[in-house]
Amino acid sequence: MDKYIEMIRIRFLMMLAYRTNYYTGILIYSINIGAYYFLWNAIYGGKDEIQGLSVIQMTTYIAVAWMARAFYFNNIDREMAMEIKEGKVAVELIRPYSYLGMKTMQGLGEGIFRLFFFSMPGMLIVALIFPLEFSADLTTWILFAVSILLSFFINTQLNLLTGITTFFLYNNTGLIRAKRVIIDLFSGLLLPISFFPGWAQEIMKFLPFQGISYIPSMIFTNGFNGNQAFEAILLQAAWVVILLIPIQILWVIAKKQLIIQGG
Repeated sequence: MDKYIEMIRIRFLMMLAYRTNYYTGILIYSINIGAYYFLWNAIYGGKDEIQGLSVIQMTTYIAVAWMARAFYFNNIDREMAMEIKEGKVAVELIRPYSYLGMKTMQGLGEGIFRLFFFSMPGMLIVALIFPLEFSADLTTWILFAVSILLSFFINTQLNLLTGITTFFLYNNTGLIRAKRVIIDLFSGLLLPISFFPGWAQEIMKFLPFQGISYIPSMIFTNGFNGNQAFEAILLQAAWVVILLIPIQILWVIAKKQLIIQGG
């Protein structure tokens, strides 16, 4: 376990060396939040609430969703694709640790960096500009912390699955781009899932995407109360376990594919 903790530390320090890039990112995310704030104010048009969310709740939802994205977002699928194409993965496979575990810990190290140097200062800046509503209930904050950690694992697992496909597709750049668009749309980042048509909501109940952005954002804004929040977190945990199955199956097949390529 010590070596995985060291991977988190090393990735954090690597990100720290290039932290200036994230100051620009805070500005870009703040502009995005501002654009959505004015858009949703126009959509509400004086209404008290839509789909159970007030204007202030919606503004908070948008801010939390975008700033939380900075934590759970990573590019390990692109890194895996590059390492597989260049053959570096062969060296990684003989090292005394799990390759997939190592990539997950690297993503976590990056996420922790983004949390402290991107999400927190970014949320503070946005809170000074736009009307946000923060819960005073400690339970809400604890549930949100657990939920956002689970959202990281779900997003990372989807990235691992996408990265592994490089063994079979050789060039999966288009798949990586498509995956990112699908996650942004169906995770609730761009539009709360409760705003989708009923038939679409029913379909998305059987997909893991809502566990990435929608659930933690709804918990933070008290869109989910009491048992709803606990059930939502259990759903996230279930997806974390479920996604392990296709990852392990594909990984076993992929390693055999690598041996075949090597002769």
